[in-house]
Amino acid sequence: MKRALGLVAGLMMVMGALAQTPADSIDKQATVDEVTVTSSSGLRRMGGPVNGVTIGRQELFKAACCNLGESFTTNPSVDVSYSDAATGAKQIKLLGLSGTYVQMLTEQLPAFRGAALPYSLDYVPGPWMQSIQVSKGASTVKNGYESMTGQIDIEYKKPNDTEQVNANLYADSKSRLEANADANVHLSEQLSTVVLLHGEKGFGHHDDNDDGFLDMPRRQQMNLQNRWKLVTDRYIMHAGLSLLKEKREGGQSSHTHVATESQHALPHLYTIETEADRYEAYMKHAFILRPERQENIALMANGSLHLQDAQYGHQLYDNNEKTLAAQLMYETNFGDAHQLSVGTSLNHYHSREHLDGARLGENETTGGAYAQYTLTLDQLTLMAGLRADHSSLYDWFVTPRLHLKYSPSDLVSFRLSAGKGYRSPRFYAENHFLLASSRPLNMKGSLGQEKARNYGLNTAWNIPLAGKTLKLNAEYYFTDFESQLAVDYVNDAIDVYTTDKGYSHTFQIDATYPVVQGLTATAAWRWNDVKSRYHGEMMERPLTSRYKGLLSLSYAPGLGIWHFDTTLQLNGGGRIIGDERFHSYEQLQAQVTRDFRHLSVYVGGENLTNRRQKDPIRGYDNPWGRGFDATLVWGPVHGPIFYIGLRYNFERI
Repeated sequence: MKRALGLVAGLMMVMGALAQTPADSIDKQATVDEVTVTSSSGLRRMGGPVNGVTIGRQELFKAACCNLGESFTTNPSVDVSYSDAATGAKQIKLLGLSGTYVQMLTEQLPAFRGAALPYSLDYVPGPWMQSIQVSKGASTVKNGYESMTGQIDIEYKKPNDTEQVNANLYADSKSRLEANADANVHLSEQLSTVVLLHGEKGFGHHDDNDDGFLDMPRRQQMNLQNRWKLVTDRYIMHAGLSLLKEKREGGQSSHTHVATESQHALPHLYTIETEADRYEAYMKHAFILRPERQENIALMANGSLHLQDAQYGHQLYDNNEKTLAAQLMYETNFGDAHQLSVGTSLNHYHSREHLDGARLGENETTGGAYAQYTLTLDQLTLMAGLRADHSSLYDWFVTPRLHLKYSPSDLVSFRLSAGKGYRSPRFYAENHFLLASSRPLNMKGSLGQEKARNYGLNTAWNIPLAGKTLKLNAEYYFTDFESQLAVDYVNDAIDVYTTDKGYSHTFQIDATYPVVQGLTATAAWRWNDVKSRYHGEMMERPLTSRYKGLLSLSYAPGLGIWHFDTTLQLNGGGRIIGDERFHSYEQLQAQVTRDFRHLSVYVGGENLTNRRQKDPIRGYDNPWGRGFDATLVWGPVHGPIFYIGLRYNFERI
């Protein structure tokens, strides 16, 4: 920890020295009229009754942000970690619980369910995103019944933004290359379109710990989107198509393989390969009836086809998955303080899976209706919603949600929330990375619908201090499960079943303060108490840190053409399996960015403290034996990564 703090102090000294470097490559006189004044942070609190934050592009630029999974580095609420030590799959955690309990949305449409979930954080390139909204607790019923711990809604770049072309190039010390480009065109005053392109490829064979397994899979990805927008006086249309192809190659390779006495006679290496083809389409139509009352009718729908093939040693898994979601809604204001939203929705899920030749799969159709009322007064906002849904698998269920915000002054606000959430588990589709283990998966009965209640309390303060404003936030959330999916490591197997008890207590406090001109500091501390019932005994959820501390510093002196950003995280220890525990560890990342007229150059590093989990792959010396397991990952699996990148902007085509 002392070493990490010393690195932070040294980095800040370097920042100060670099800030004095003459900007001889910029004609200050020529560009002074184009200076744009922006806020000191791209992270701002959501203004409505739902507690959360919006991560803007300025915040995203504080790190390499190559994809969605790398966008939460400076966010104290969201954790991102590897699901295992072989496939490169990442997962998020919110309120101390897995990302499966977070509802993923793209511009208010459901996204990345089922087979897309394990790798979804790599499916959204960072340069494509305009912002990310992270809300906590039970969210609005308009978006469905699935939110248990919160929502993450991704906003892409818009077709009707100012016409421009953007490009981003990235390379790192782990032989990863990426290229992004996007361009939008205004075909008329009403119709516009944007094309987004992304490609990446991993080279080399990196094995820093000499265990014979690649630290990261060699990944290839091509990603394309085309989005359209039409706006008239009484009608708005959004529509788009997307295509993604990805391949991952991990495990042992001839370049990393370390022969041992037990491996000399092996006929082949233990390799892990996954391939995904994903196709998506969406549309949104809004008919404005009476603008003065914000009265409108909207129809929204999206669908996806996801083809997944995976090989884990000798185990084969494939999935042909189709999803469809549609929603019809009506909204209106009556009076200055009252708003009503009602609607119906339909969700269909179909999967055809095979595991080592055995046919699996599932079909579920869920239809429902909701009503939501919002009262907005000077100091009080109340939002109450109720929806009822019928599932072809789980029959009828009811979802109530309530949010209350009270702001007696501009200096302080209080929020209360309560609600229920439901979720249909898709075990193999969402967890096939568990096959990177010699432990057999044992299904104990049929898996039931997951159900949880969530309660939250939040207070936010704007405190005048030394002529500036200290932004202070404190919150507590309690998630109480009626039924929950349990993945239980027992002896040499993994038992999977539905348990009848689980909970999560989460307390967080964070503060942001502009220390001096150009320097903003954010500090946060979070405590987690997360347990579930395993075979009748309440135990800590495995691979979950008990606490997290964060210190983030951003420095942009003078005209703001230099940006220096660094973040230090302290992750607490927790339980692995049985009575085995892992210790706390810290991570440091830093980035320096130099802005030119149409170009930005950034260099940085991740995991600069070089904290790594020792032997993240158990039984690596005999992967075909009973002791092999790559799924018990609680910390970083690779050492420091250094990177360099370029962002280029053409204002018009």
